[in-house]
Amino acid sequence: MHRVNVLCLGRLKEPYYTDACREYCKRLGAYCKIEVTELAEDAVIAARIPKGAYVIALCIEGKKLSSPDLAALLDRLAGQGVSRICFLIGGSEGLPQAVKARADLSLSMSDMTFPHHLARVMLLEQLYRAFSINAGSKYHK
Repeated sequence: MHRVNVLCLGRLKEPYYTDACREYCKRLGAYCKIEVTELAEDAVIAARIPKGAYVIALCIEGKKLSSPDLAALLDRLAGQGVSRICFLIGGSEGLPQAVKARADLSLSMSDMTFPHHLARVMLLEQLYRAFSINAGSKYHK
């Protein structure tokens, strides 16, 4: 079973974001061990990356993947023996360049810009969708 860490700079305050994140974390529990960690905007995010994790930084200049492509990536990583994946979400200023350089993959959700709080909800939903695709669930239409 995958262990997925999501490290986020900044804290969610709005109940609609926290409720959505809580719901997707609950759903993801069927497929992986999920841990979302909120860090202060000025925290050193690199120091919190778990040892041995495959690191995916969310940034606008990253690679774009479809939902099935993300599912295939997760499946491929599992096949290679990667059991821990760490996603990094920056704050309002994004991620430091050194952190982006440390990542195994830079991932972009879109050419559009989204608030980092919404990006967290979107990432959790896409992870749930990807695991559902791999499990053959009807969630992905």
